[in-house]
Amino acid sequence: MKKRGLLFSLAVFSPVFLWAQNNLSIKVVDEQENKPLAGASVSIVGSLATAQTNRQGAILFKNVKDGDYTVRVSYMGYKPVEKRLVLNSNEELTVSLSVQEFVADEVIVNATRANAHAATTYKNLNRRDIEKNNLGQDLPYLLDQTPGVVTYSDAGAGVGYTGLRIRGSDPTRVNVTLNGIPYNDAESMGSFFVNLPDFASSVDNIQIQRGVGTSTNGAGAFGASINIQTNTRTDTAYAELDNSFGSFNTWKNTVRIGTGLIDNKFTFDGRLSRIKSDGFVDRGASDLKSFFLSGAWYGKNSLLRANVFSGKEKTYQAWNGVPEEKLFGTAEDVEGYIAANGLGGADAENIRQSDPRRYNSFLYKNQNDNYQQDHYQLLYAANPSENLTLNAALHYTRGRGYYEEYRAGEDYSGYGLEPVIVGDQTISSTDLVRERWLSNHFYGLTYSAQYKANDRLNLTLGGAYNEYKGDHFGDVTWSRYPLFEASAHEMHAGEFDTRYRYYFNDAKKTDFNVFAKGEYQAGNISLFGDVQYRRVTYSFLGFDRNLNNVQQEADLNFFNPKVGITYQFADNSQAYLSYAIGNKEPVRDDYENSTPDSRPKAERMQDIELGYRLSTARFHAGVNGYAMLYKNQLILTGQINDVGAQTRMNVPDSYRLGVEADLKWQPLRHFSWALTGALSSNKIKDFYEYINIYDAEWNVADQQINHYKSTNIALSPSFVGSSELAFIPIKNGELAFISKYVSRQYLDNTSDKERSLDAFFVNNLRLSYQMKFKGVKNIGLSLLINNIFNEAYESNGYTYSSIYQGDPTVYTSNFYFPQAGTNFLLGLNVKF
Repeated sequence: MKKRGLLFSLAVFSPVFLWAQNNLSIKVVDEQENKPLAGASVSIVGSLATAQTNRQGAILFKNVKDGDYTVRVSYMGYKPVEKRLVLNSNEELTVSLSVQEFVADEVIVNATRANAHAATTYKNLNRRDIEKNNLGQDLPYLLDQTPGVVTYSDAGAGVGYTGLRIRGSDPTRVNVTLNGIPYNDAESMGSFFVNLPDFASSVDNIQIQRGVGTSTNGAGAFGASINIQTNTRTDTAYAELDNSFGSFNTWKNTVRIGTGLIDNKFTFDGRLSRIKSDGFVDRGASDLKSFFLSGAWYGKNSLLRANVFSGKEKTYQAWNGVPEEKLFGTAEDVEGYIAANGLGGADAENIRQSDPRRYNSFLYKNQNDNYQQDHYQLLYAANPSENLTLNAALHYTRGRGYYEEYRAGEDYSGYGLEPVIVGDQTISSTDLVRERWLSNHFYGLTYSAQYKANDRLNLTLGGAYNEYKGDHFGDVTWSRYPLFEASAHEMHAGEFDTRYRYYFNDAKKTDFNVFAKGEYQAGNISLFGDVQYRRVTYSFLGFDRNLNNVQQEADLNFFNPKVGITYQFADNSQAYLSYAIGNKEPVRDDYENSTPDSRPKAERMQDIELGYRLSTARFHAGVNGYAMLYKNQLILTGQINDVGAQTRMNVPDSYRLGVEADLKWQPLRHFSWALTGALSSNKIKDFYEYINIYDAEWNVADQQINHYKSTNIALSPSFVGSSELAFIPIKNGELAFISKYVSRQYLDNTSDKERSLDAFFVNNLRLSYQMKFKGVKNIGLSLLINNIFNEAYESNGYTYSSIYQGDPTVYTSNFYFPQAGTNFLLGLNVKF
């Protein structure tokens, strides 16, 4: 509790007393017409000062210390400019920008991005922010120091299957786009970054919008959206080698090359990557490969870019977690778990002998997840006139793969088979190996048009149409006993290589949306409006009223309006207020295990955001409050529907209320302190828990219902805080001390402390040094020591409970995903 209070107090009440003494006034104008350029981005290199000009094209930075500075100015459609100046008194500077001869890549994502004056809560990360921690861990871990983010890893070290929650919202509620193109899986709506290993090495910038945010493409942004832009134009040729090695035999090898600008028109860039790791968890190994290719043509008023990128992953399964009896219990507790779950032989010895924090229940050598995903993007942007920008993109994603697993004692009936009779023996179950496949195609079109009517009014029209087609099927590839009638001789052979397809179904989903945005400047006030219409159709295999698997269809229509107001103060600060409505359809599992009568309803959320932003030469602050009010939020209750399945159910009323802070203070050029804090209350007003009551035959005989009022939403910590102290002790060297605190998280919605993850406080140390040699642009050495105090913690888990007929005791099983203790990653980056 003390740690939580300290971090939040520091985040909100950090000193804002600056020692600088000068005011720097900058005006940005068009070089030819000398007219002011409103909305130009201005930053002072080496300081935290960054902001946009007002309607008069002016900006004022207060309290800038004496010294030599470089002022960097950029504006869409104009050549960026850097100016050096020596500041020792108040200064007025005019910067003239000339029209750029080519269309910048940034226009590709503008339609779905929040700008500096937007009444939206957001965080921008540039290439430098991403590169400094990019030593092999997956993309979610590179976003860990942003407000309200909690990351987790199945294998415990940030390589392989990883994920993140933002404001407590899981990945199915976080919209992800790559160059404005949807990335979330169309059916599960999750974002599996393991399918794009080392993608961060091809990323130029990321914007994270918390809450509903601005209208975007793809899955509904119900807690946040992550808008990723890949490589942009580089005018000079380059080659780069990026290698790292670390704990658990973790290796990352990356090669990047680029031609620079050829004949003032063409660029080509490429990347090839490999990441391998044994994982912290036993056998939690990952073998990941990827590439990224991009070619662009730059015309005078247009841009055409083609991206082809692919990822292939082979990851040993670690998704069962560690049972509570093994992680926290005694030897007696472990024996009780063995008896209750019927473990024997190698499985029993595995749980007895393994390290409690590294235990993995899987032993089969090929218990792997195998998947490949290929992406093709064709992006076009044009400026047919000074005030009009057009964008369009065609995309296609091909995914295919399976996970293989060993299953002991499987009943033939579960695979649509009759028992096998061999001689006088009737065999009703067998050990087997099966593969569960997913083969899919995702393709479509995105588009936008942005029109700047004058220096007061900006209009945007955009949208997308996407189609998804996916085949789901499963094959038995090996069985100990025959699957069909066999001779006694075959019976004694003991192994049967076969390929028997025991299920197949397909699905089709279409997603159409169109949105219109407008921003109007009236003095210091900016008004924002955004309306989106989205239609989703889904054809899938589900149950009918007679509990037969039949093809079903769903057709949903959503209207998502958003309004906001921003007030710009004279000191580069601004306040904003917004109101938005978001809607989101259920995921595949919600649909396929239900009938038309029991299908859950779509979720609806009202999002209110109130915030304040300030940017000076030494201090940057963003503080906001939010209210996310849900109607029909989908959660696991344990309730059995009309086909006997436990799917998520709608709860009428729930909410997330919170305050967030994102601050950075730089009192000295060689020292900075970044802080984030997110304090929240996440509640379900009325929650009904359903617990299965099993009879002697392990059939569900009944359910016990428990009622909870104003209970906490699962996996939604009340406080998340982070700190990064960065110090430059020598030229080109940096030392950073990074901390993260996450308060208690409940595994279900009962607020039961016995079903929860303890709070954790983890600290990392990052060291880096850059140097140059003749013929080498840069050599960078990086050392990241994670969890330097060897904190034993778990960042994810799950739980379920049961009752046995005649025994009123509720038996609860908790499972946890322990994260690695002290570990390191050492990197060497060479740029030519």
